[in-house]
Amino acid sequence: MNSAPSKLSASVRPEGSLEVLSQLEVNALLDTNAHGLYGLFRRCALAVLNCGSETDDAREIFETYRDFGIHLMQTNRGIKLRLENAPGSAFVDAKMIRGIQEHLFAVLRDIIYVHNEIQHDPVYDLNDSSHITSTVFHILRNARVLHTGMDPNLVVCWGGHSIGRKEYDYSKEVGYELGLRGLNVCTGCGPGAMKGPMKGAAIGHAKQRISSGRYLGITEPGIIASEPPNPIVNELVIMPDIEKRLEAFVRVGHGVIIFPGGAGTMEELLYLLGILMHPENTDHAFPLILTGPIEGAEYFEEIDRFIGATLGTDAQKYYQVIIDDPAAVALAMGNAMESVRAYRYEGNDAFYFNWRLFIESGLQQPFKPSHEAMAALKLNHQQDGHDMAANLRRAFSGIVAGNVKEDGIHAVEQYGPFVIHGEQGIVAAMDNLLISFAEQNRMKLQGDYSPCYQLKG
Repeated sequence: MNSAPSKLSASVRPEGSLEVLSQLEVNALLDTNAHGLYGLFRRCALAVLNCGSETDDAREIFETYRDFGIHLMQTNRGIKLRLENAPGSAFVDAKMIRGIQEHLFAVLRDIIYVHNEIQHDPVYDLNDSSHITSTVFHILRNARVLHTGMDPNLVVCWGGHSIGRKEYDYSKEVGYELGLRGLNVCTGCGPGAMKGPMKGAAIGHAKQRISSGRYLGITEPGIIASEPPNPIVNELVIMPDIEKRLEAFVRVGHGVIIFPGGAGTMEELLYLLGILMHPENTDHAFPLILTGPIEGAEYFEEIDRFIGATLGTDAQKYYQVIIDDPAAVALAMGNAMESVRAYRYEGNDAFYFNWRLFIESGLQQPFKPSHEAMAALKLNHQQDGHDMAANLRRAFSGIVAGNVKEDGIHAVEQYGPFVIHGEQGIVAAMDNLLISFAEQNRMKLQGDYSPCYQLKG
């Protein structure tokens, strides 16, 4: 029988950011309305404190720590947080681990900033594409993760939080090779293929005596409970939704490596293909590599077949697949940085933010995966390839929500699985891919997987 998790109460001061708050900001956080700012902060804070959790079920985490409390106190020396019944794993000898303490106040910083400076500022029109991109820029700038005076070297690594040991070790080896070449790593900041590259890069940086290594984690409130920031992350940003999180990745990163994963990884790949396939981005320098150990070769064959069946052979030209060769992956990405540098330089574009990359409004607007929205998705070939990629991305976004997000899980329990309609060939390709993910245990960290969707051609 599992023992009850240890819980501690403590007071902590800011570490890393946000030492002071205005009285209005304090009042907003003191309002314990479950649907207000306090509720959002409490959920994200609990996720950060629960680093190393063995479950990706958000509701299980919130139920286990239903007595968790977090209270903001304004003192003469600045702000302080009082935690009650917090996860004991966040502490060593009753003192909070410094990295977790930094993450906790990064959450507070970003939630306060988005609430006050974005959502309640009439200057921002979040229905306007350029305003959305500016929003992403300002959130990243406020978090101090836009570093000027540096050549392109930030590699975004995507992959599943639910992967096997061999795949995790492989992602760590790739990160190590990246670190040896002076490349930095950005991930979704969770476990699995998000933690591995950071851990490997940290060792590579240490061997090269690089003390300024960057391990940037970008997450959002809907996913943070099932993918809490791993301890390697030394720069954490909380974006307000998945769409702005995805845009942050491609604006701040200089290339992408994709490791094995599940529905969430497919969502990320389809999002990026929807951008790169757009006519406005012809010849845009943005390297994309799919890689894994020899055991993952079949996984990438399945993905390549799916892309060919749904988006066509043109889409397959935007990525290369490298199997079981970490050094080759890092070498290819390192060499591609020169192309990125030349492209940005010739276009007078910043190295720290990819302004020239065109992202159409449909990929920026938040998609709320209700049963009605999922049933209405346009999955047919009577549209341009980049539009098809965007709609497929929404379908996988809904599946992710039904798998691990609190609202999505609740909707499926209340109304049944999401029903997804589409052309027979597209639906068949999706079915084959998702069945292979389930058979390879890529849909959940633990427990039996019950599909949250039905496909109808």
